Amino acid sequence: MRTLAAALLLALGLALPAQANLRQAPEPELRDLMMRTVSQADSFEDRFDAEVWLLDMSTRLARYLPDPGERLTLLRLVHSEASKAGLKPDLVMALIHAESGFNRFAISSVGAQGMMQVMPFWKAELGRPDDNLTDNATNLRYGCTILSYYLKKENGDISRALARYNGSLGQTRYPAKVIGFWQDFWYVKP
Repeated sequence: MRTLAAALLLALGLALPAQANLRQAPEPELRDLMMRTVSQADSFEDRFDAEVWLLDMSTRLARYLPDPGERLTLLRLVHSEASKAGLKPDLVMALIHAESGFNRFAISSVGAQGMMQVMPFWKAELGRPDDNLTDNATNLRYGCTILSYYLKKENGDISRALARYNGSLGQTRYPAKVIGFWQDFWYVKP
């Protein structure tokens, strides 16, 4: 019995890291969307909306990025890329908070990179091997496009879309974390 248990533990221990490194080929529709979006080169409707949103978010973001110039640059990028992808910018802020804590150089244990923790295989899929996923503009373009695709695929179900984004479909821990950050820290009332 001990031998069987030890064999099971060993098999599980070996299977988990291998499973973490597996990746499914992206769906052709998502690959095409990523190709179009990454190839495309402002998001606020008026100056007042921009000033209000940027000031509000900058105040919230100050604890993570102390430099005001860096904060505003990031916020403009987040708003622009989220808007292009049809996402709420404050939801993207919550995802970044959960994924990287606003560290553009973050790398996960499975190799995901940048603020939105984008997997590097996307560069090869898109034929763009020189893209730098620690560049915020590039990372946000990739990440927002992917999240938008999953949100559409899940018919607006944010929890399921977030789980797909994280590779944890069927589990609720990650979506709950992002939604918690969104509701408690980043949500902007309409």
